[in-house]
Amino acid sequence: MAMASFVVVISLMMVCLLVQAQGDLKPDFYSTSCPKVESIVRSSVETHFKSDPTIAPALLRLHFHDCFVQGCDGSVLITGSSAERNALPNLGLRGFEVIEDAKKQLESQCPGVVSCADILALAARDSVDLSDGPSWTVPMGRRDGRVSSSSEASNLPSPADAISVQRQKFAAKGLDDQDLVTLVGAHTIGQTDCLFFRYRLYNFTTTGNSDPTINQAFTSTLQTLCPANGDGNKRVALDNGSPSKFDVNFFKNVRDGKGVLESDQRLWGDNATRAIVQKYAGTFRGLLGIRFDLEFRKAMVKMSSIEVKTGTQGEIRKLCSKFN
Repeated sequence: MAMASFVVVISLMMVCLLVQAQGDLKPDFYSTSCPKVESIVRSSVETHFKSDPTIAPALLRLHFHDCFVQGCDGSVLITGSSAERNALPNLGLRGFEVIEDAKKQLESQCPGVVSCADILALAARDSVDLSDGPSWTVPMGRRDGRVSSSSEASNLPSPADAISVQRQKFAAKGLDDQDLVTLVGAHTIGQTDCLFFRYRLYNFTTTGNSDPTINQAFTSTLQTLCPANGDGNKRVALDNGSPSKFDVNFFKNVRDGKGVLESDQRLWGDNATRAIVQKYAGTFRGLLGIRFDLEFRKAMVKMSSIEVKTGTQGEIRKLCSKFN
């Protein structure tokens, strides 16, 4: 009973901190100090998106990885051998140039005003919108962190995580099962490297066989895309069928045993997360199931408020890749 009470108290404290953080962020934070902030960031994202649509999921992932370490404070943008950006889970991150481009334009318009953390939150929103997904109002007022350490990134969600581990990592950030499944749904426009799932195809749990939870026909498809001795850096879509469109097809794939990452497919093996996947797989903008687009908006606002720095905390960087 004592342990249960302790867990409840900790959970309530995290909820209170999250509510307080959201209260410190405001959609109109830059209304007078930098009124064109959203249009400038949008322009930067659009320019890069037109030449490379895969930059959209890259920016969304960049924001996610930032928020899960030190909170949403732009710490993942810092360069340096021991910086967060160089941690093993972050080595495949892309999109830094988009944030730097937007920052350069903003510094010319309103120097020292807009944080890199806010730019990243806006860029993630715009990436989803450009991929035929929902848009949402981004509360702003985040400040940039002064710490970026690769050792801090060890608790990022991993492609091989069991549901129990995923649930623990998300709960540590104040996110519940609904948020977990919803945010993983970002993989509807994502890609991954063969090296992150190839073990499922050829030597799952060192048996020499493939993961039995993968649809048999889909196993053959993945083996063609990722030969046993092929290039581990070859990129494969996480959403078989509509990889560049933000929709519910990802959840249908998980339901049908076509989740590429082990962590994605495990959503179907847990009663609680399976129920949410089933509801999302039913529809996108229809009458059945849960509206994934609406829930994704809420989950993104919630995630982007994790452990934010506001007021006099942190700093407003001149360059997103360097501390002042």
